[in-house]
Amino acid sequence: MRMNFWLAIIPACLMLAGCPSTPPVEPVDSGAAVDDTGSTTMPTDDEAAGRGTEFDDEQGAASDLRNERIIYFDFDQSNIQQEFNEVLAAHARYLSDNPGVRVRLEGHADERGSREYNIGLGERRSQAVRRVFLIHGVGSNQMITVSFGEERPAALGSDEESWAKNRRVEIVY
Repeated sequence: MRMNFWLAIIPACLMLAGCPSTPPVEPVDSGAAVDDTGSTTMPTDDEAAGRGTEFDDEQGAASDLRNERIIYFDFDQSNIQQEFNEVLAAHARYLSDNPGVRVRLEGHADERGSREYNIGLGERRSQAVRRVFLIHGVGSNQMITVSFGEERPAALGSDEESWAKNRRVEIVY
């Protein structure tokens, strides 16, 4: 069983290592919304100035939480820390309310451990976030998971501060 796992992971790693990568392009939010008919609407002056209703405040808070797109992990762990529950719930609500939106969950690890182990750890981390999304009603067809292991560090360095920034899952829309 374990051998089958590595036989599946190693070719995937080799394919990723050979592929050139470009950073994802973040969409610019113009504040426009699309209604059920497909028409685009722009926010009113009051909405743009933040003078909306209580519902708008809730939407703003959820939007602020959705701006957090990195979930950090403890050393050699793939369990979700409690401090990220609200962030993941906000992303899950958005995804379940918008079934046409797709997300990529990119798992990462720090440089400690073997390359193969870190690929597996990054995968476990991205799968942990995926499970939370599934529990909150996000469709499985809306998500893909990928592990970069230690190959795409957020911070260079061999100290605890750098390692902590590299133990993460990035949510990419």
